Amino acid sequence: MERSSGILMPISSLPSPYGIGTFGKAAYDYADFLKAAGQKYWQLLPLGPTSYGDSPYQSFSTYAGNPYFIDLELLVKDELLTKKEVESYNWGENPRYVDYGRIFESRIVLLQKAKERGWERDREKVRAFEEQNKLWLPNYALFMALKQHFGMAAWSEWPDEDIRMHESRAVEKYAAELKDDVEFFVYVQYLFYKQWTELKEYINGLGIRIIGDLPIYVAMDSADVWAEPEMFLLDERRVPTEVSGVPPDYFSEDGQLWGNPLYDYKAMERDGFGWWIRRIGGAEKLYDVIRIDHFRGFESFWAVPYGEKTARKGEWVKGPGMRLVGALTGWFHNLEFIAEDLGYPTPEVAQMLADSKLPGMKVLEFAFNPNEPSDYLPHFYKENCICYTGTHDNAPLALWREEGDEKELAFAKKYLGINEEEGFNYGVIRGGMSSVAKLFVAQMQDYLELGKYCRMNTPGKLGGNWEWRMLPGEADKKLAKKIFDITKMYGRCREEKKDEKDAKAKEETKESK
Repeated sequence: MERSSGILMPISSLPSPYGIGTFGKAAYDYADFLKAAGQKYWQLLPLGPTSYGDSPYQSFSTYAGNPYFIDLELLVKDELLTKKEVESYNWGENPRYVDYGRIFESRIVLLQKAKERGWERDREKVRAFEEQNKLWLPNYALFMALKQHFGMAAWSEWPDEDIRMHESRAVEKYAAELKDDVEFFVYVQYLFYKQWTELKEYINGLGIRIIGDLPIYVAMDSADVWAEPEMFLLDERRVPTEVSGVPPDYFSEDGQLWGNPLYDYKAMERDGFGWWIRRIGGAEKLYDVIRIDHFRGFESFWAVPYGEKTARKGEWVKGPGMRLVGALTGWFHNLEFIAEDLGYPTPEVAQMLADSKLPGMKVLEFAFNPNEPSDYLPHFYKENCICYTGTHDNAPLALWREEGDEKELAFAKKYLGINEEEGFNYGVIRGGMSSVAKLFVAQMQDYLELGKYCRMNTPGKLGGNWEWRMLPGEADKKLAKKIFDITKMYGRCREEKKDEKDAKAKEETKESK
């Protein structure tokens, strides 16, 4: 990874006329914006189908893509929908926010129309897609068909005990009975991956790489747990014995009770962590760099007894550590990884990070405790790290300035030498840009200087998360130039010289012939 910078911008936050960001024109335009701004990386949130609370970290599958991101305009262009059909729905009243309720009702109806028109036409391509994804697609498509059949109830509440327990005869029976619905969910994934592959090729062609976020855990209500329960700590009735979370911390005095089932690492290790290798292999189809969320959970994880209402009553349990991390980094030579090593630093976690040689994370919003020196302060950085203004779990800089601790903010201003002409946001950005960190990443809201009501997620808060969107025209040429100038100033990009551009153009012309 060369010295560079990127922007954290979820697909859902892109502007579009249809309620949520997609793989359509706005995504291509944003890639052009990143190129003009001198950025080498586009960091995303997980691309999986969302379930409880609309969180991308609680998905029905670790492999499947979110149907909401399938662009409707591209389906019109592909003659799978009509313009009149996609414009016949109310996609929400405020373009600044995603209205998930409206999208849930409308998207499925339109995608069903697309499947009816495209299934036979695209049959050979879909067959090839099914073959390429046979390790996960059949289970996922049947899982979603069953959820629809049982009124979207969690699989643990399905009334048919045999299919709840994933008995082979029941699987065969329902696969036949729900054949049309299974085909629908297969076709939706075909459309998702088709559009994403084309978009990713365009982005990579601009010299921009995609950083994807891989949640360390999978959701209980997922095809992953339903189809492979032996990989998780469940009792004989497939009920979790303990669940995931983190103890009380900066974000929440009760801790965070995530509720995901914990892994049976002994079972996973028996085949050389094959489950994890398959999972990373699936993510490799989507991303160029993978940020492993809650990386410290590989060293030890917080286990909360099932049924607890908060994460307070848990305990740290030893994880597989470098046995798993080494297996993944040794298997995937062409992938780069980022370790999300925030929270609860211990000597053991620090040693695992050092042994893995993966870059960890430094978050500027956590750096300025005036009473205790923080290793998030830029003068402590080693080159092998990623500096963030804040993550999706942090307030945008403008909101942090408004709501943050006064003493911390005063220290930040003094340390960074922030002045009125430059402004608070760009003073903090300068602090990260000028650091020795290999990669610097800011939230898009930070460059737009947006604060209140523009936070992506507040951990521990139910409702109102994951909704923020950028408005059309906000990522304009003037902003791109401003970002480019500061990026170039601190050696994180370079302009192509005229002879380089001419040579590149000649090479592209030669290849096209």
